Amino acid sequence: MRKKAIIVFSTFFLFLLFFSPPKKQIYSLECNQDTVFSCSKNNNCSQVEEVCKQNAAESSKQADTLSSQIQYMDTQIYLTGIKIQETEQKIEVTTKEIETLGSRIEGLDSSLTYLSKLLLQRVVEGYKRRAVSVLILLFDSENAGDFISRIKYQKTAQENNQKLLVQVEQTKLNFEEQKKLREEKIQELDSLKITLSNQKVTLNSQKAAEQKLLADTQNNERVYRNLSEQARQQIAGFKSFFSSAGVGIISSNQFGNGSDGNYYSQRDERWANRSIGYSSESILDVGCLVTSVAMTSKKIGSGVNPADIASDVSRFFGNTAYMKLPWPSVAGKSYVSLSQSDANQELQNGNYVIAGIRKSSCVSGGDHFVVLTKKDGDNYLMHDPIYGPDKKFYDYYSSFCSFATFR
Repeated sequence: MRKKAIIVFSTFFLFLLFFSPPKKQIYSLECNQDTVFSCSKNNNCSQVEEVCKQNAAESSKQADTLSSQIQYMDTQIYLTGIKIQETEQKIEVTTKEIETLGSRIEGLDSSLTYLSKLLLQRVVEGYKRRAVSVLILLFDSENAGDFISRIKYQKTAQENNQKLLVQVEQTKLNFEEQKKLREEKIQELDSLKITLSNQKVTLNSQKAAEQKLLADTQNNERVYRNLSEQARQQIAGFKSFFSSAGVGIISSNQFGNGSDGNYYSQRDERWANRSIGYSSESILDVGCLVTSVAMTSKKIGSGVNPADIASDVSRFFGNTAYMKLPWPSVAGKSYVSLSQSDANQELQNGNYVIAGIRKSSCVSGGDHFVVLTKKDGDNYLMHDPIYGPDKKFYDYYSSFCSFATFR
């Protein structure tokens, strides 16, 4: 009995070993250039995208180091690459659908033309026979069988004409539906092409931002940490200052151009919501320095505005809104740091001075920046990016942090 049980068990084990369905092989996916740019061929873009999203989440949680930042930026580049491939696939499929619909429409058009001609011929024939009465058919027939046959023929012809009419109407309806569907697909294709173009712009910007970060930091961890901290403190100061002002966006040129025609406001609706550099920070929230540089540039003779300065990514550190020191030149003039006495002399010479304002600290030059336009006794006249042109400095602020100009 025991021997028989062993034989049965062994037979069952061998059956499972040789006849059980093979297990699906599981491949370990990685978020890298090779897997991303071959995912469309392997039909696994959604899985690769999920892995890349997990990597992005993990790298964003890590310590703020240059290597983790580069890893995060790489992942964002890969995710954009996946989206581009998906869009390209949709474009390919939609293009084929449009071609198929075009062929189908041509066929329906030919059928509709043929059926319409045929229907017209039968209508004409029916019109010719419409005056033929049953009595005429009776006398015109050779015998009763012939009479019945001719009656049946006439009835069949009428039924066939009715069927043909229905067929024409159905073909016409199909033709219109296919034509409408093709138009919708063409619109969809146009939209996909715009999406693809925008995605490629995003991809190029992401790659450029990564290369810029490496160049700004010279691929040096210590330099990255120092610049990151300065950027963090300055942007935090700007945001805190603007928030405490309790103001918002104004209409286009609401404050005017100032007494000398060079004033800009960071709150102006024309650029308030524009982002600075590769960052997500807006001119409205943190654009006091950007706006001050634009006013100074206009004074010197360059017709730029805050949006122009903000869009010049070379002025800012990495993908932040922090303007690197020394500030890049404007209108051929270079950045010069000043003492207060030097600033007074610049104003006496008719030049603008960009002044940093203290609120809580003077880290990175100040919590807010304004443009000093004139010395007015013991006071200064200023163009304030927040409050407006030709304001008296000490009516709003109590102390300076820094002074600088371009010459």
